Amino acid sequence: QVQLVESGGGLVQAGGSLRLSCAASGGIFSASAVAWFRQGPGKEREFVGTIAWSGGSIYYAESVKGRFTISRDNAKSTVYLQMNSLKPEDTAVYYCAAAKRPVATAAARDYAYWGQGTQVTVSS
Repeated sequence: QVQLVESGGGLVQAGGSLRLSCAASGGIFSASAVAWFRQGPGKEREFVGTIAWSGGSIYYAESVKGRFTISRDNAKSTVYLQMNSLKPEDTAVYYCAAAKRPVATAAARDYAYWGQGTQVTVSS
């Protein structure tokens, strides 16, 4: 069983940056693909980005491509989401999720373990 805890959320002005962290405990984190999803107010959960177990494959949603960067440190069992050039529409609760397998996908159904989420608010 993998437990995930997100941190790093907060309030930032448009154009600013935040770095979210997803710390894992239990399970075989280094063998798991990890993704970030978000859910804005009144919106459905949406895929943000994902990274394979090795870090060799990384995919992003079009809405964040070029602004967000995912990385991982398997020695620390942590995945990061660096968010730059933030926009008000990035406001959401951000969740990290770990899969039971190493292949990165954009489908929420492929991720078995989820964190509680961290709030990101971008003011205009």
